[in-house]
Amino acid sequence: MKFVTLLVFPFAAALASIVPFKGCQQKVKESIHGPPRGWYKHAPAPKHHMLELKIALSQPRFPELEQHLWEISDPSHARYGAYLSKQETEILMAPHPESLAVVSEWLTLHGLAEEEVIHSSARDWVTIRVPIGLAEEMLDTTYHVYKHAETGESIVRTTSYSLPDILHHHVDLIQPTTMFARFKAFKSTLHWTNQAQPAAPSPPGKTITGPAGNPVDASCNSTITLSCLRQLYNAEKYKTTATNCNKLGITGYLDQYANNKDLQQFYQAQNPSAYGSNYTLVSIHGGKNNQSYAEAGGEANLDTQFGFGLVWPTPGTFYTTGGQPPYIPDLPYPNNQNEPYTYWLEHLLSQNDIPQTISTSYGDNEQTVPYTYANRVCAGMASLGARGVSLLFASGDGGVGAGNGDPAIQLCKSNDGRNVTEFLPAFPASCPYVTAVGGTVNIPETAVSFSGGGFSNYFARPAYQEAAVSEYLAMLAPGTFKGLYNSTGRAYPDVAAQAEYFSIIYQGQESPIGGTSCASPAFAAFVSMLNDARINAGKTPLGFLNPMLYSTGYTALNDITKGNNPGCGTPGFNATVGWDPVTGHGTPNFEKLKDLVLALP
Repeated sequence: MKFVTLLVFPFAAALASIVPFKGCQQKVKESIHGPPRGWYKHAPAPKHHMLELKIALSQPRFPELEQHLWEISDPSHARYGAYLSKQETEILMAPHPESLAVVSEWLTLHGLAEEEVIHSSARDWVTIRVPIGLAEEMLDTTYHVYKHAETGESIVRTTSYSLPDILHHHVDLIQPTTMFARFKAFKSTLHWTNQAQPAAPSPPGKTITGPAGNPVDASCNSTITLSCLRQLYNAEKYKTTATNCNKLGITGYLDQYANNKDLQQFYQAQNPSAYGSNYTLVSIHGGKNNQSYAEAGGEANLDTQFGFGLVWPTPGTFYTTGGQPPYIPDLPYPNNQNEPYTYWLEHLLSQNDIPQTISTSYGDNEQTVPYTYANRVCAGMASLGARGVSLLFASGDGGVGAGNGDPAIQLCKSNDGRNVTEFLPAFPASCPYVTAVGGTVNIPETAVSFSGGGFSNYFARPAYQEAAVSEYLAMLAPGTFKGLYNSTGRAYPDVAAQAEYFSIIYQGQESPIGGTSCASPAFAAFVSMLNDARINAGKTPLGFLNPMLYSTGYTALNDITKGNNPGCGTPGFNATVGWDPVTGHGTPNFEKLKDLVLALP
């Protein structure tokens, strides 16, 4: 039984006719010192170019939702596993009726009819399409086209925007405005090859001892396959089912397409029983899944092949989220104007049926994401957790930042005007409501050098990890990395998995790939197997994992005690006994985890 009492707001626009906008002073709502490193102002944005503005309305009851999340995710609490329904979370995410009324009046004053305004399922996001000229008038700002020097990407952004002062406590943020994050995939095919060398190939048939004490094919030291992961993480004997409504979700962004021919070829080679099976494709905001070989995405292939391959016959869902408007060659149009996570979150939160486990291998430096946006997206993740969804994110491929330990060429500079050297945490991995997955390599496992990890500059350290992180910090020598990181911030990663030498099929060929984007779908697949076991036993899925992982779950993980994650001109943090900001609490021992989670309520 859920001990929940929720108040339903009577949404109405009764205040719309009395909102005193005339004479209201425009005040700066949000500003940044300048575009992040690598971006430069290219040209004025064309006034008639259309922008899709997303307006986040304040959520006055979010603290209540967060409290529910802590209680239902804590194995020692009486409400463990008593997840909220879609309707219940929407009530707690909803804005106050006054906020709806005031914003509606503001939009009407700028000529937007009611039918031109789109509300999210919880009515906490408002989406409008307006010409840049009108957006500039509404936000008292000037948009420009910014280009990225290294990649050539271009986006329409501003570095400051204003709102009438009466709107400030009703609106959390409006984007795209000050958001410069690229949300790239955390993967590499060749970049890290010289930093994490595989062991020498072993003779056929030779085995080595895995962390669970079981024999593991020695070839797994140089090539990771589905069989290797099942051997290494002690899950060879477990068979998943297809009829208990358990599902695994994989996200795809930035035109990363999962090629179905490649998937079938992968199945033939590594899981013949799965050959001929497929996943459910869900398109969000115009997302596509082009099936030409030339358009195959290394990241999407990796995620779907290993994620779905490990859990088959558990059904898989691949979310392809668009965010790139049509390119018109004769105008300085951007090729990426919108932030993908809000569209993906908005879609998922509007659905009644959501996969119990979802893996995402994308992100960017936290400082390229405005705090308001990061905080709001993170709140959406909390809402999914409250509904019983386990969200796993790759921790990043830059170590503590930029992935370079050479002080002479390090690029870790703050973006707040001080331009000082500091570690660069990754987002969304730094969100306290998700499980961040770092990387390991070789057998015995050590931390892979690029494993992203550190401490958030946006989010405070949550209570569930206070003891483990404090113990790690107490072991550091006084003054270690002084001024380079926020020792009171949310620490990540939480767990880890293999992250190098994954053998995928890409455009019809076997290809090695690496990055923490290997680790996230791999760990997520084992979580999905655990959910399969719990559902078969008549129990609820695991939901938000971290309170369980930090209280008891870590005892069923393989602690990684060697390696470090260099970056920002430093050797980075060290892996050590217990939790560390390189591999978290370690890699899965499936059989031990299964026994542990089946003993939970």
